[in-house]
Amino acid sequence: MLEMDARDRDLVNALQSEVPLASTPYALIGQSLDMSEKEVIKRTERLKREGVVRRISAGFIPRSLGYQSCLVAAKVDADDVERSAAIINLHPGVTQNYLRNHDFNLWFTISIPPDSKLGLENTVEILGREAQCRTLRLLPTLKLLKSSSAEGVDQPPNDLGSEESQEEPATPDKREVEFIRLLQRDLPLQPRPFDTLASTIGASGDELMEAARSFLKSGRMRKLSALVDNRKPSFSATTMGVWVVPPDRTDDFGARMAGFKAVSHCYLRPTYPDWPYNVFTTVHGRSVDECDAVLEEIAQETGYQERSALYPTRELKRVRLALFSPEIETWEQTHTQQGSESAVS
Repeated sequence: MLEMDARDRDLVNALQSEVPLASTPYALIGQSLDMSEKEVIKRTERLKREGVVRRISAGFIPRSLGYQSCLVAAKVDADDVERSAAIINLHPGVTQNYLRNHDFNLWFTISIPPDSKLGLENTVEILGREAQCRTLRLLPTLKLLKSSSAEGVDQPPNDLGSEESQEEPATPDKREVEFIRLLQRDLPLQPRPFDTLASTIGASGDELMEAARSFLKSGRMRKLSALVDNRKPSFSATTMGVWVVPPDRTDDFGARMAGFKAVSHCYLRPTYPDWPYNVFTTVHGRSVDECDAVLEEIAQETGYQERSALYPTRELKRVRLALFSPEIETWEQTHTQQGSESAVS
């Protein structure tokens, strides 16, 4: 493990905070830390080799770009989990997939771009059929009641932040899509990194930076920063606590969650005859017992006792969403053709 000195820590904090949209961003960071541009680049290279800094790229809000995202709960036979998960994970828009301690044992998040030919429901239906899921329930976010996750670090395994945005969508044009794809790449460790990135599509660094500023101003992009490996997590257990809350009391429930530091997220989601839970809380603790204690404290304070604690028993997939990836179009073309062939036969 890399031994970090004070200058390393200052640099990590600066990169994690925000990388300036300027022609020579590493020089500017260096000026604020009393480092030369060369030292900033060399230290960052070493921090990346050691896995402390994972990448430097832009964080976008998928929903604001026209994406549809959803949490999906599935019932899969225990003997078929590996095969079913492998099929679901082949979809490029599936970013998280976990096995949990419940009859609904397979939980995954999926995101679909605005130009999807199949749409969200049809895509999930195809995945469920191919994976031979016994039951599928779509659980989109109806309302975000609390969010307190830190940006720039890896989110906890159960964090469904990729679908949390309430921003009004604005589908980007073709040129904007090109810039979004570039800004998702790892920013080169070179004196003029935006020039290097932009040259790959025949654009200038100024054009790329101007596009990034526009994305920031419109709220479609959070910031450009380093994704940092959280080597000393403050929690080792995470649960998805789900609750049955009267529909007219959900806002009050969410407001009360603001007082619980162990609760990072609180969502309102739809119910089904076989799924009565409408409020989801992401709870973190140092142990399962500590998470359970938080849930009990919430129950005592709110008076709502009907709940379930869904713990992940295995991580089956966890990746960052690649926005406007041509891989999704390829997946859809293949499965549209398969559907047509099945209909003919």
